[in-house]
Amino acid sequence: MNSFPSLQEIAEGTVLLVDKPLGWTSFDVINKLRKPMNAKLGHAGTLDPLATGLLVVCSGKFTKRITEYQKQDKEYTGIIHLGATTPTYDLESEPEHFQSLMGIDESALLTQAQSFIGAIQQIPPIHSAIRKDGKRAYEYARSGEELKLEARPVSITEFSFTQITLPEVHFRVRCSTGTYIRSLAHDFGAALGCGGYLQALRRTKIGNFSVDDAHSVSAWLEYLKAEKQA
Repeated sequence: MNSFPSLQEIAEGTVLLVDKPLGWTSFDVINKLRKPMNAKLGHAGTLDPLATGLLVVCSGKFTKRITEYQKQDKEYTGIIHLGATTPTYDLESEPEHFQSLMGIDESALLTQAQSFIGAIQQIPPIHSAIRKDGKRAYEYARSGEELKLEARPVSITEFSFTQITLPEVHFRVRCSTGTYIRSLAHDFGAALGCGGYLQALRRTKIGNFSVDDAHSVSAWLEYLKAEKQA
């Protein structure tokens, strides 16, 4: 794990790696750190509240590089739950449309996973922050309005399994920016014919930045407090 940058480095501009906790929004992290850091902050790539892991935070003059970091490939680990779907493609909503996993084995899982490798067209979740005609997609979804999102090109370079204990499938994905892992979980379940949703997600890498070098929010706050008292 990397050492902490000095307060002067933070003020002038640097990259801060944060391990986002479960239940927090990415903005919650920025909001918590901005005042004690006394610096301009921004993050390179939003994580959903139910996801944990690497949040690349830029301070000072490095906020101008946010777009550069956002464009870099990502790596995630997580769990896909098969045999049901949810409206949000994750556990923000209740599972429904339960189906049997009869006939689904490791061979079927590996075969379908391979079909997602490479350049694919992916439709974002209707419960997402994508803008359409000036409104967020999730605003249409919550109000019950019909909305059709267009498929977008994304690239997946790895979709592998680290553990299979049906109905749970533990996975690792390496993908281009703009890829929705919730949509991947949903589409994977649909391809298997049994449905699926994202049960857990952790971002482990953005480009060359790794969560192994990140600090928790509490560790950042403790460090900042100690530095100011020194």
